[in-house]
Amino acid sequence: MYRIGLMAGLALATSGAQAQEDIFYKDKQIKLVVGSAAGSGYDINARVLARHLQNHIPGKPVVIVQNQVGAGSATMATALYNAAPRDGTTMGGAINGMPTMHLLSPEAARFDPVKFNWIGSTNRDTQVSYVWQDAPVQSVTDLATKELVVGATSPGTTQVDFPIVARQILGLKFKVISGYEGTTNIHVAMERGEVQGVGANGWLSLKALNSNWLKEGKVKVIMQYGLVPNPELPDVPTAFSLAKNDADRQALQLIVSRLEYGRPFFMPPGVPFERVTLVRRAFDAAVKDEAYLADAAKAQLEVSPMTGEEVAKLVELTSATSADVVARVRAALKSAGN
Repeated sequence: MYRIGLMAGLALATSGAQAQEDIFYKDKQIKLVVGSAAGSGYDINARVLARHLQNHIPGKPVVIVQNQVGAGSATMATALYNAAPRDGTTMGGAINGMPTMHLLSPEAARFDPVKFNWIGSTNRDTQVSYVWQDAPVQSVTDLATKELVVGATSPGTTQVDFPIVARQILGLKFKVISGYEGTTNIHVAMERGEVQGVGANGWLSLKALNSNWLKEGKVKVIMQYGLVPNPELPDVPTAFSLAKNDADRQALQLIVSRLEYGRPFFMPPGVPFERVTLVRRAFDAAVKDEAYLADAAKAQLEVSPMTGEEVAKLVELTSATSADVVARVRAALKSAGN
C-alpha cells in the first residue's frame, strides 16, 4: 500500500509540475534574438520559425524576433549566456559557427556552448563558394592559380572561416574582405564590383535571397562545403575532394561539422529542464507543421531538422576535438590578415 501510495503521489507531483509548465507562457512573450543582420538567411529562417513555434507552445506566447549583430553571433551569445533571464522567455538564433567559436576564436567567446540549452536546428546546411559572372575565377581550377576577392561579414562566420581555411589547407587563392554587415550588403558589393564573389555562404541563403541570379547566370557556384555532397549540386566539387591527406580532411571536418546544425536555436543556461523540454517538443512539432513547411518553401528555406538533444550531443562531441587538429585550424584562421 505504501508503494502504491508513493507512486501515486509521485505521479500527482509530476502532473502538477507539468500543469505549471503548461500555463507558464500564457500572456507572455518570448524574445528570439538573432545573431545575424535583418534580411540575412538566418534572419529570414528565424522569422518564419517564430510565426509557427508560438502556436505549439502551451499558452501560445508571442515570439518576437530581434537582431543583435556582432562578431559572428558572439555578441548575442555572450549577452544571453551572461545576462539573459533564465526563465525560458529568451532564445537565441545563432550562426552555425558560434558553437565552435570557443575552440577556434576563444578570445571572442565569453560563453561555453556545451552549457547552452539547445532547442533544435531547422536544417543541415550546405555552404557554397560562388562568383560573379565576370569574375576572373570561374572554377576551382582557376582558384588554384588566380586570386579571388570575396566579401564577408566577420571572423567566426563561414564567410570568413571557410575561405581562410581553404586557402591555408587546400592552397586556394581566396582574398577575404571582411566587415560587411550582412549577406545582402555583400551581394550589393558584388553588383558594384567591390568584390568578385563569396567564399562561403549557405546554399539555401543564396536561393532565398537571390534565386534570380542563379536562373539568370549572374553567379556561378564553384565549390561546396558539407560532410556529404548536396544532391542539388551534382557537378560542383566538394572541399573534401581537394584534400591531399588525412590531416587535411580532419582539419576540414572540424570546420565543416558545424553545417550539420545549420540553423541552431538555444536558450541560456539555467532554464528549468521541464521548460526546456517543453520548448524542444514545441520546436519538433513546429518544424513538421504543414503551415510552417509551406511558409519555408515560399521563402526558399530547406527543412531538415535536428532535435535539441541531437544538437547538444554534436556540440559536445565537436568540443572534444583533439588539440592538434584544433591548433592547426586556429593557425590557419590566424592567417586571415596575411
